[in-house]
Parts: sequence; structure tokens; C-alpha cells
Amino acid sequence: MRIGLIGGGNIGKFLLQSINIEGLLSGGKIVGIYTRNQHAAGELAAEFAVENYSDIQSLIQSNIDLVVEAATIQVVKDYAAAILASGKDLVLSSVGALADVDFFRNLERICKESSTKIYLPSGAISGLDVLKAAKSIGELEAVSITTRKPPQALPGAPADREQVIFEGSAAEAIELFPKNINVSIILSLAGLGSDQTGVKIISDPAVMKNSHSIEATGSFGTLSLKVENDPMPNNPKTSYLAALSVLSALKNIDAVIKVG
Repeated sequence: MRIGLIGGGNIGKFLLQSINIEGLLSGGKIVGIYTRNQHAAGELAAEFAVENYSDIQSLIQSNIDLVVEAATIQVVKDYAAAILASGKDLVLSSVGALADVDFFRNLERICKESSTKIYLPSGAISGLDVLKAAKSIGELEAVSITTRKPPQALPGAPADREQVIFEGSAAEAIELFPKNINVSIILSLAGLGSDQTGVKIISDPAVMKNSHSIEATGSFGTLSLKVENDPMPNNPKTSYLAALSVLSALKNIDAVIKVG
């Protein structure tokens, strides 16, 4: 599997190290990279033996099998359609872009026409199979997530006290916190949609890790789940588990037995 990577930030560097240096993806390698910072892209290309592309279209037209996006929501909105229409599958890191229902449906249409797929890593949460099972028979009634993070991970949060930074829907949350609450969009796609998924974001100077508490009710009963995960060592805004889940999604693409 020949992989094209968009983005040279924390997740991108993690994937380059894990796949190209440590060999953690059997039969797979990142062969091309694009990032807006061409100086940084050149350094990454040299360090990890990949080709540096000066624009995304050149990356798409190369002989890669799929594209991994590890950049921004805007990059997804600008280029996801072209990637999928070209016949390349797409692994999305910035899943918040799919909160836009019209955009989501357009990508879904392109996938059907081009026989391509979008892979969405589960990110920093679990319990998605329960939601999908209840949703499949229309008996999922309510879903919410409370995210608690240290102040340095939330723009404008007070450093000296706990404070609820946001409370509303997942659709509203991703507009205000595009780099912090991707998990709510994954939750909403598995469940009731971004308008019907409740989100509360709490800044808490007493915590050192990101935590997500998920509550759901339906005909199956009640789901109550808490996930506490470490941020990446050099960026408190990025979940380490989110980076790991992208690698896991790549490993699962060619698996002959898939769980969940």
C-alpha cells in the first residue's frame, strides 16, 4: 500500500516515524507528502525518504493507493472531493469537516460514483459500536459527550479556575473549537447526527489529561463511558490516542478479519 500524506504536524510526523522508520504497517509505506510549509515538508521528505509534492493535485495524480489527511478541516473541505473523485481512498483525521451535512452527502455521492471509500478513525473515544447497533434499528434516543481538558488546550480558557467553555450541539462545537472536539463529530456520525448530539467542554486546571465522558440511552439500555487519554507530548491540543487510531485504521484496511 502506497500512502500519500497531507500534513506535517504531530499526527503526520507520528505516522512517518511509525510507518517508514519503525515498520509498523506491514506492506505499507508513506511515499509522498504535501504540507503548506514547504520548508518543513522538505525536511520531512529528507528525513523519512518520501517525495515532497508542491501541491495536492500532484500528490493525487501520483501512483499512491490512498491519501491520509492529517491537516485541517479546511483542507478536507477544499480537497476531499477531488481525492475521492480521482479514485483514491481517503483516511480522515479532521472529521469535523463532516459536520456539514451537505458536504457529507456530496462526498458520499462521489464515493458511490467513484467506488472509493472514506475511513474515519475512532479518535480519542470508544463505544461507537454500541451506538451504531442501536441506531441500526432506530432505537437510539439520546447521546452526549462531556470533554474535560487542561486550560492550555483550549483557546481563551482561564488558567486559574474550572469553567464550562461551551455547552450545545456537536455542530455548534466544531465551529467554535475545530481543533479540539473532533471526537464529537465521530460520535454524532455513529449516532444521532451533529445537531442532536450534546456537547459540554470544560476547562479544568486540575487535570493534566484530556477526558471524554459519553452518555447514551436507547432500547439497549444505558451507556456510560469515560475515556482518559494523554495528549501528545509536544502538543496538548492533539490526543495521542487520536494519532494511534489513524495508524490502527490503516492497519485494518487490508485485514481479512475485522472487529466491529
